[in-house]
Amino acid sequence: MVEISASILNLEEDNVIKKLYDLEAAKIDYFHIDVMDGIFVKNNTVQKMKKYCEYLNNISNLPIDVHLMVTNVKEYVNEFLVFKPNIITVHLEAFSNKNELKEIIKYIKENNTRVGISIKPDTKIGEIFEILKYIHQVLIMTVEPGKGGQSLIPQTLEKVEALNEFIKKENIDIDIEVDGGINEKTAIEAKKAGANILVAGTAITRAEDYKKIVEELKKI
Repeated sequence: MVEISASILNLEEDNVIKKLYDLEAAKIDYFHIDVMDGIFVKNNTVQKMKKYCEYLNNISNLPIDVHLMVTNVKEYVNEFLVFKPNIITVHLEAFSNKNELKEIIKYIKENNTRVGISIKPDTKIGEIFEILKYIHQVLIMTVEPGKGGQSLIPQTLEKVEALNEFIKKENIDIDIEVDGGINEKTAIEAKKAGANILVAGTAITRAEDYKKIVEELKKI
């Protein structure tokens, strides 16, 4: 059974507390926090996501899954470490070299937080193979990062397959998370490719019944 990380990016602030309660009651596994700085991607969601993390720290015990789509990575790592997330995922493309990336990985782990690496649709999966032994999760973007509601790019699932084959061959214990265009149909394809955590946003938050859609996604 896959785990579900519910993106709350598109939740409007009106009545958001109730919606967060409803998502937890629907038995999601993580709250997915999409942090965008307006530079790495077009939109800026920093203040909104900080506010939602504050709410979650007060009303929920579910793990927080932070996805940083930012350029000044350490600044935002520090801003979101205060919310005691389960994991912070950073983008490979935000670093000029692998040494900088390894320093951030070390820093996050020193702050008792798990680490993930994310890659955009155009980035080759082999770029991260040497990093896998240092991290807990790979987040493969199946849409261009920056906004919700996009359709999954089918070719990105080939990277999920390649990653799954590699980690099995090398006997690496790591989660594979996919993010973008996940719904009842694409979830089947993502799981078949090897993903064990699915980020779902509008498929859940625009549904009339959160619990029903989460159950459907989990049993795929």
